[in-house]
Amino acid sequence: MIKIAGVLLVVCASVGPFRLVANPAARSGANTRPSRPAVSAGRITSLTPFPHTLTSPFAPATLRRHFEQAATDKAAGEKFYKLLADYKDHDGLVLAYKGAAEAIRARDASMFNKLTYVQDASRTFEQAVSIDPRNPEIRFLRFTVESNLPGFLGLSKHVEEDKSLLLSAALAHPGTGLDAEAFRTVRDYLVERGHVSEGDAQRLSKVKE
Repeated sequence: MIKIAGVLLVVCASVGPFRLVANPAARSGANTRPSRPAVSAGRITSLTPFPHTLTSPFAPATLRRHFEQAATDKAAGEKFYKLLADYKDHDGLVLAYKGAAEAIRARDASMFNKLTYVQDASRTFEQAVSIDPRNPEIRFLRFTVESNLPGFLGLSKHVEEDKSLLLSAALAHPGTGLDAEAFRTVRDYLVERGHVSEGDAQRLSKVKE
């Protein structure tokens, strides 16, 4: 089972330049207790049909492994970005991972190019969602990026929309196609990062896995 090992995409401002960091709990007001792995997306593939074979470089398991490694390693981030940089097809999930790769690229880029990669990621996520708007994995990838972008960039326009879809999917579990592990991933991220009200957190705690 491929897991992201507690690493989330977070783009933070630092007097102009911004960077990717591994711990979103460091944000002001965030829950600082140790959290469960932030992304355990190994089975979210069941949510929508995926045309690529397991040997394809764009197979879900392959992309998730790249994502896991890229989130904490610069060389892996470069490899992940190069894998998807020239992707021109129209699979929404692959495009969402391309957007994630572009966001990670911002971490390692020069100060001059950081904003460019974040803007590229924003456009790529828009395209991915337009292709497959109800796919929770696509929305989750975008949400983990946008919910941690500094507000002054103006690139966090879909946070409430994505959060609403993710909350609805989690509350409707198992009717939305989320398996138990994927449900826990979404639920724990929403609750432990303070993205839902206390009332919604209590409602989520009552949903059977």
